[in-house]
Amino acid sequence: MVDIDFEVEAQILKALAHPTRLRIIEILQQEPICVKHIGGLMDVPQANLSQHLSILRNCGIVSCSRDGNRICYSIRDSRAAHILAVLKNHAFDQSV
Repeated sequence: MVDIDFEVEAQILKALAHPTRLRIIEILQQEPICVKHIGGLMDVPQANLSQHLSILRNCGIVSCSRDGNRICYSIRDSRAAHILAVLKNHAFDQSV
């Protein structure tokens, strides 16, 4: 039996428990992308987007790197992408 740190897992689930953050994960699955482009794809105010990215970053789900004055994000913890895939599969199963 595998020991699971349920506190850590709960923190990850809490960080993902928002539609905006799930959409961010969906976007980042394609490729690392700069915050300005994420905002353009989502039509979310910059301040709001920064708050959501901060939550994901603080939980270790995404990481960021600076390229000059641009900040680019990528998925750091693949469990987030897996959780999103499970949610999408469940939604598909429910619609069939």
